[in-house]
Amino acid sequence: MGKPGRDKQAKNQGAWSKQEDQKLIDYIRKHGEGCWSYLPQAAGLLRCGKSCRLRWINYLRPDLKRGNFAEDEEDLIIKLHALLGNRWSLIAGRLPGRTDNEVKNYWNSHLRRKLINMGVDPNNHRLKQNLLRPHNPPNPASASSSGLQIQAIQKPTKPHVDKEQVSDALSCVEDDSCALPDLNLDLTARFHYPSIPHVEGNPKDSSPLDIAPSPTLLLFQ
Repeated sequence: MGKPGRDKQAKNQGAWSKQEDQKLIDYIRKHGEGCWSYLPQAAGLLRCGKSCRLRWINYLRPDLKRGNFAEDEEDLIIKLHALLGNRWSLIAGRLPGRTDNEVKNYWNSHLRRKLINMGVDPNNHRLKQNLLRPHNPPNPASASSSGLQIQAIQKPTKPHVDKEQVSDALSCVEDDSCALPDLNLDLTARFHYPSIPHVEGNPKDSSPLDIAPSPTLLLFQ
């Protein structure tokens, strides 16, 4: 319900005209912002107080900063959003010439998507959990069962045999060059009898057959 004594007149709901903008600018320059509830009637505007306030703050203020956001402004918005959340009026108060509506629109259209592409959750400004953990970690139970299956399927391995060594051994057996070397030894046995001195007297005593020879085996090369 409206306050008593206030004139109820039809309010314009459409776009602002140049004449309305000029009336609002002239009144605020002369009297200041004041109370937005009584400003439309004092300025001769068929608008509500909220519409006049938004029109002045977002479009008609002389200190408004137009154009794209600079890189330092983006960094400041991200830091303030991590501290203040979606309190756009407080964030815009730290950015000279920027409005809360402009900051909110820029966050939703650009900065939010930028953080998502960087792997940062735009709500709490933390790295997403799926980036910190490996995708689809192996289940220990399934890994152990699969390991048992692999061991059961595997055939017993045969001892390793070097094929080159086997082939070399076979070639040596077939080839005469690999046989034992010929030492060219003369193994003829010869007996050496020591000389017996001649003794006069009984010829039997001097018989060489009575003395057992001590043969000496000599090997001559």
